Amino acid sequence: MFRFLLAVSGVALGLAATANAQDATQTTIEANDALLDYLPFDDDTDFENARRGLIATLDSDQITMPDGTPVYDMAAFDFLEGDAPPTANPSLWRQSELNAIHGLFEVVEGSIYQVRGFDLAVMSFIRGENGWIVVDPLTADETSAAGLALLREHVEDLPVTGIIFTHSHVDHFGGVKGITTPEEMEANGIPVVAPVGFFEEAVSENLIAGNTMSRRASYMYGNVVEKGPEGSLGSGLGTTTAAGTVTIVEPTLTISETPQTETIDGIEMIFLNTPGAEAPAELMFYIPQFKAMMQAEEINHTLHNLYTLRGAKVRSGDLFAKYINDTINRFGGEVEVSFGSHHWPTWGNEEIIEFWKGQRDTYRYIHDETLRLANSGETMLEIAEELTLPDSLAQTFSNRGYYGSVSHNAKAQYQLYFGWFSGNPSELNELPPVEEGTKFVEYAGGADAVIEKARADYEAGNYRWVATALNHVVFADPDNAEARNFLADALAQMGYQAESGPWRNFYLSGAKELRDGVIEAATPATASPDIVRNLPLGTYLDYLAVRLNHPEAAGQEIALNFVMPDVGEEFVVTVTNGVMNYTLDSQSDDVDATVTLDRSVLDSINLGQVTMMGAIDDGSVMVEGDRQQVENFVALLDTFEFWFNIVTP
Repeated sequence: MFRFLLAVSGVALGLAATANAQDATQTTIEANDALLDYLPFDDDTDFENARRGLIATLDSDQITMPDGTPVYDMAAFDFLEGDAPPTANPSLWRQSELNAIHGLFEVVEGSIYQVRGFDLAVMSFIRGENGWIVVDPLTADETSAAGLALLREHVEDLPVTGIIFTHSHVDHFGGVKGITTPEEMEANGIPVVAPVGFFEEAVSENLIAGNTMSRRASYMYGNVVEKGPEGSLGSGLGTTTAAGTVTIVEPTLTISETPQTETIDGIEMIFLNTPGAEAPAELMFYIPQFKAMMQAEEINHTLHNLYTLRGAKVRSGDLFAKYINDTINRFGGEVEVSFGSHHWPTWGNEEIIEFWKGQRDTYRYIHDETLRLANSGETMLEIAEELTLPDSLAQTFSNRGYYGSVSHNAKAQYQLYFGWFSGNPSELNELPPVEEGTKFVEYAGGADAVIEKARADYEAGNYRWVATALNHVVFADPDNAEARNFLADALAQMGYQAESGPWRNFYLSGAKELRDGVIEAATPATASPDIVRNLPLGTYLDYLAVRLNHPEAAGQEIALNFVMPDVGEEFVVTVTNGVMNYTLDSQSDDVDATVTLDRSVLDSINLGQVTMMGAIDDGSVMVEGDRQQVENFVALLDTFEFWFNIVTP
């Protein structure tokens, strides 16, 4: 009954879903064609860099678990060849082609290598004096193991002598036990380097809001639609995430300063601590010996998210710009190669500085111009509509919005400083969607009248307004099949025009569920045993407090001691006034019962291997006092439904 779902950046659901393909309209074709004249599609530098140094790739197009269960399928993106079809934004199509290039690559001759296209992120290898220093071992053990095996087969079979986690997102640490074991780490003294706060952020990220984040991630990463010219093209940041075994180990060396110089297996590295931009805990590092900058995920061949559409706290474009500027000032005079946690490297000092400055100035422009316009009285929606990058930035592919977008990043910067409210009192206490939709349809003269007017706007290519109007109809009457299908048509056209991978995936996922309904597949089991076992007790109790059904708890009073002998922890939980509070490292004389259980039993409950009441019945959980109050507490904890509606009430 205590079980939880842990969100990851992209939940790989493995759904067999149709994309309900439709043709691109003339409006969509013209919108996509316009980019062909605006952007320098004849510049093949990115393709040359993405293929540079290719050594080998896997014999199989699929990475699997030992039982044959697919973990990652490179062949799923084989359709990304040639010119973009009418149903795809040509700029996103180009980016997706680049992301789909996979294999083992040499970055610095004899010294630095990368495995790309085996997962959402990139895994890098630095040759030390005695072995391989591994940077960002991907999302899953299976993909990282495949990458390391490829390196050992084609370059040199050396042991792992160091591990670096650049930041706290799961696609950069989740495959760590695919490259080594805790026993090897202890026996060989393998250092594990990570930014300050990494472990706490990594094991608790997205937990409290995880169910909703994971459901929205199924839209963001296109998991509910097929991959293809009318479906998902990937995420813009990469292809997609692996669906394998997620693990974690604790760091042994923390980076908390800028700069902080450390020597790992004989290789000097200058670390920069960069928290609060792309991730709560993140670092970059420079290797003077190779004149190589590991840019982590602060610098990318895309405009990154200042707000991620799956839901998260907003990020600061100001910090992005400052961290990149600091990197330029420190290493810009000598750097010769820049490689990161996503995408392909950049070679040559002049090319790198141009790349870095473009990234820096893009974030600076969005942040500062948003605030300039806001201080001039413009609202969030007005700013997002008006703000465009100058051609000097916008005509560079690495600054395009393949993952983030100028529009939603501008909204993020507005929210960062001003929150959700525009200041207009008419928007202070708006009706919820069903009530607003009902009144909208009533004012418009009924659903048929709205649909008729929407058809004219659809023919004129006004898909945004069509979606707004028909969304009201669907929320007023979700059984109106004509409105649902027509709204799906409008969303599909916006998806076909979208340059951002997540925008395309959201539009097409919404269209799919409008047409076919929500496919209630098995809830994705993203709660990794390693993550669960390492979850701080206070974080876990915060999550229980969120799961408490507060209206049902109102009027009840419960007080329980908990004791976990195997880890020497104890705490008190109380329920009063419809809320749960807890006190760590404490026991109370005034409780209904004392519950004794090992932390390992609590972990088994969290992983769904046993229920709390089942554990009480089998004796692995002992209750001294009023068992009924324990049962009452457990009964108050909601189990969240994963497949909730998004595009319908």
